[in-house]
Amino acid sequence: MVTSRPSRSTRNVSVEPSTASFPRPLAETTPLASTPWTVVKNHPALTLALLIFIPGLGISSWVTRSPDLRDTLGASTVEIGLILLGLSLGSMIGILSSGPLVARLGTRPVILTATASIVGGVAIIGLGGAFAQSFVVAAGLFFFGLGMGGGEVGLNVAGAEIERQRGKDFLPTLHGCFSLGTTVGAGAGIACTALQVPVSLHLGVAATVAAVMLLAAAPGVVANIGRQTRGMPTGPRPQSVLRDPKLLVIGAVVLAMAFAEGTANDWLPLVMVDGHGFDPASGSAMYALFAVAMTVGRFTGGWLSAKIARSVLLAASAMLGAIGLALVIFVDGNPGVLLGAIVLWGLGASLGFPLALSAAGASGENSAARVSFASIVGYMAFLVGPPLLGALGEEVGLRNAMIVVLVAVGAAIFAAPATRARQNAVPAGTEPRVSSDV
Repeated sequence: MVTSRPSRSTRNVSVEPSTASFPRPLAETTPLASTPWTVVKNHPALTLALLIFIPGLGISSWVTRSPDLRDTLGASTVEIGLILLGLSLGSMIGILSSGPLVARLGTRPVILTATASIVGGVAIIGLGGAFAQSFVVAAGLFFFGLGMGGGEVGLNVAGAEIERQRGKDFLPTLHGCFSLGTTVGAGAGIACTALQVPVSLHLGVAATVAAVMLLAAAPGVVANIGRQTRGMPTGPRPQSVLRDPKLLVIGAVVLAMAFAEGTANDWLPLVMVDGHGFDPASGSAMYALFAVAMTVGRFTGGWLSAKIARSVLLAASAMLGAIGLALVIFVDGNPGVLLGAIVLWGLGASLGFPLALSAAGASGENSAARVSFASIVGYMAFLVGPPLLGALGEEVGLRNAMIVVLVAVGAAIFAAPATRARQNAVPAGTEPRVSSDV
């Protein structure tokens, strides 16, 4: 792979020769090689899309069954919050270890190991439901969170590298595949709830499907992306990016928008059931509508970002999300208003996280470290923040507890201008490769 010659503005950056091996374009392969397995192997972007689909499928599979799971366990809101702390603990370990592991090993082993943990976590949650054991469910959520926290950071670093090579936004589409996974999982969850399929059987099938997808995608994961070679200078140290005020503000935007998305994933069905009086099947349907809105928003995000400035699009997204959240919190029992509110919440949350990650990667040198930092902040908010709402919800009610999320998203509206591209930023696709190989 040919690396670009450093310009005068990047003279101090040491460019590491690429050691990763991207496969030839599919058009160059023989017709006999064009099987579904080799299609995935020969398209790194498709491989990442398939892998990020898996956690979306997994999280929506158990979230849509959370009312049934809560009833099976006989747990209160605060007890559900404590069970979800398994998710938080696993997430924190995965998130905090992912950056150093990607720098040492590259994204490939991190992504594959973490995805296997997600698959196992879904299966264990199902076993906990079968035996009505809160501890087993919490253990399953621990492994799920461990995989989500570690794997998603690696996927974002790899996705940002593809984005930089293409010279256009790819992360919204990548995250759209996560939302597509949540949509498919939510649809299956609604059907299983309506048909009264046991939670253990439902989650066991979901884990099996996810395992097959992982096996199909594994050969196509490119090695050495994000890996730092010992003994070679690789530009600014990862710690130095934290001194950039612009990146810290972008991190705050990521935190707020990921918090909004994660809250819906963890609590939306229960908010609809306990806070607005819907039955469990309707609560799952409301979550499915949110997932559809997220999917539509993310798959149109690349097209929108080519026409609208990133900072403007982020501010508009945060505004839509805030309006939707406010309607869910403050409007009682009006199905039409709540349906519209969930659509606004989903559309608003859809672009905040991926666009802010793109902004972080383009905010200065050492893109891999910047994306890793923003991903860590985002997934801490996405996975750790919502379970903490459970304890607050026990005291003031889930709807009132979500005011915290509303305030965070409202603040993101005013922080969005920080995501404007720097005047002297290196154009996408021309930046020398620093600390990551493709």
